[in-house]
Amino acid sequence: MAATSSFDVVSDFDRQELVNAIDQTIREIKSRFDLKDTKTTVELGEDVITINTDSEFTLDAVHTLLQTKSAKRNLSLKIFDYGTVEPASGNRVRQEIKLKKGISKEIAKQISLLIRDEFKKVQASIQGDAVRVSAKDKDDLQAVIQRLKQEDLPVALQFNNYR
Repeated sequence: MAATSSFDVVSDFDRQELVNAIDQTIREIKSRFDLKDTKTTVELGEDVITINTDSEFTLDAVHTLLQTKSAKRNLSLKIFDYGTVEPASGNRVRQEIKLKKGISKEIAKQISLLIRDEFKKVQASIQGDAVRVSAKDKDDLQAVIQRLKQEDLPVALQFNNYR
């Protein structure tokens, strides 16, 4: 009898790569002519990034920098959940960017349903904020991974624990 193979579908990001991307963003803010004198701060908290700058124009420039640096470090831009722009003291603006981690129950059900409908020989089970996918044939698992990569979900997906 053939043993079953499996993998986990998770939504996570490499925190150290995010720290490096933010450090590069801060360095470029300090050296760029149009952003140098804006006293812009980018702070990384436990699960939030706070940007404090002097106008919405410079906030857009910081967004572009952060997205560029993150993309170069293989971080998905889907991990950023942009909050509303709030006025801060001294005619400045502040924005919090929440970091999305984990797969919600609704998205996990959507992934599980998609796998059940399109792949008859594959089982999907929801385990906390991950989805375990198992099958007897590894080729079926590879097909599931390719299909999930094509799906445009609101979270960044990674595939780990492939056995």
